[in-house]
Amino acid sequence: MLATYKAILRGNQLEWHEQAPKMNSQEPVAVYVTLLHEPTIAAEKSDQGMKMAAALASLAAHPYQTITDPLTWEQEQRQERSLPQRS
Repeated sequence: MLATYKAILRGNQLEWHEQAPKMNSQEPVAVYVTLLHEPTIAAEKSDQGMKMAAALASLAAHPYQTITDPLTWEQEQRQERSLPQRS
């Protein structure tokens, strides 16, 4: 059975989308390429970019300025349990 790998074709080059096949150096390899016409790949990247931009914008707004005691805040966020023989 032939191995299948996801890639994006840009011009005359393939960019591996997930795990790239293991190949020996620069030896030529015969391949079959099936064009899937999946517009979701571009949409997913755009959506991912928008999410990243929103996350960076919220970080730029300095949401942690109101934290007066970082250690207490971190423990509250992580809901840590007290460890035996430690305070």
